Amino acid sequence: MNRYKKYGSYKSMGTKKTSKALLKTLYWALGILFVVVLLPWTQTITSTGNVTALSPNNRPQTIHAIIGGRIEKWYVQEGQLVKKGDTIVYLSETKSEYMNPDLIKRAEEQMKSKESSAGSYMSKVQALDSQIDALIDSRIFKLQQAENKVKQNRLKVISDSMDYRAFEKQLVIAQTQYDRTQKLVNQEIKSTADLEAKRLKVQEMEAKVVSAENKLLTSRNELINSRTELSSINADYQDKIAKSESEKSSALSSLYDTEATVTKMQNDISTYIVRAGYYYVTAPQDGYISQALKNGVGETVKEGTPLVSIVPSLSDFAVEMFVEPIDLPLMHVGNEVRVQFDGWPAIVFSGWPNVSYGTYGGKVVAIDNFIGENGKYRVLVAPDEREHKWPKGLRMGVAVKSMTLLKDVPIWYELWRKINGFPPNFYTPKKPADKSDKK
Repeated sequence: MNRYKKYGSYKSMGTKKTSKALLKTLYWALGILFVVVLLPWTQTITSTGNVTALSPNNRPQTIHAIIGGRIEKWYVQEGQLVKKGDTIVYLSETKSEYMNPDLIKRAEEQMKSKESSAGSYMSKVQALDSQIDALIDSRIFKLQQAENKVKQNRLKVISDSMDYRAFEKQLVIAQTQYDRTQKLVNQEIKSTADLEAKRLKVQEMEAKVVSAENKLLTSRNELINSRTELSSINADYQDKIAKSESEKSSALSSLYDTEATVTKMQNDISTYIVRAGYYYVTAPQDGYISQALKNGVGETVKEGTPLVSIVPSLSDFAVEMFVEPIDLPLMHVGNEVRVQFDGWPAIVFSGWPNVSYGTYGGKVVAIDNFIGENGKYRVLVAPDEREHKWPKGLRMGVAVKSMTLLKDVPIWYELWRKINGFPPNFYTPKKPADKSDKK
């Protein structure tokens, strides 16, 4: 017998069956709670960002005016799809030096005149070359003639010198014979007639010696004159050739100046042609006209002024997210990321990404090495090819919430970490084993 039955309060507490059911409920609840805290929980780094393009070529860009001008006509509207090379706007010229409608034609005519002038200078150079060659050939011929004449006069001097010496010897012989005859006449062995004949012979030889000496002196003078003429011919032709060379150098200098002018004019014409092509501002690639930054017709723009922004039609979408510096050591290229786009419904369980709905897979492909102006590091995430594709309706700049998946830990550990304010566990993603190492 229960001794407490006599108390009314005890009777109001109910029967023993009710107490047992409550205990069982508590036990089950504690058991389930114990099991739950032992379940795995994926640690994550949450961040925000927006949609961009993986390749810089496919990101939104601004089209600028290459040259300064006046807006004459718009060929597009905002939101219009344009193809690469389509005309967006037409600019007219505002600089006075380029306003002549026949500028290129006139410049080409001037260039042709200069080219003709250059051709004339070239003809003059060729003519002077021919003249110099002719002078060189003529100098060789004249020098050969003069040298031959010098040789002839030298030989003549030698011949006259030999004649002079021969007559001198004959004079000596005649004088000796005369002296002998004089002695014989004194001894009355020879007659006076013989003596007179010998005197006549001496006088004749003296005359021949004087004549030979005069002839020798004349030959020597002719040799000196021929040598002087040889030097004069050489100097004269050197002077003529030097004068022709000087005229040729002047012609070449004028030719080079003219060719430099022609080259400059060719560059100017190319500049005019290229500048004329910049009057029509065209689309650099396929895309949608996002916003016209200059409005109306007749507005003057300077060189480099932004005219319109364009968004490429084909984009290799990516997400740029910004993480806190404290989470940067946990970020690695190749980390798996779950992405949630604004405007697309999603049911997200942070610790259980596999049971989340409306998120898309991605992988970290780049991490900035320098902190941004917002005090965070920029991380670029590309679509994970193993997951289903990202939505087709994405647009540049759509806001994004992302969860970078880290290490799996028990729920109790994650609760304890959150309560204490500890960062997630340091985590390095596993790299696929190298086949060469296995071999």
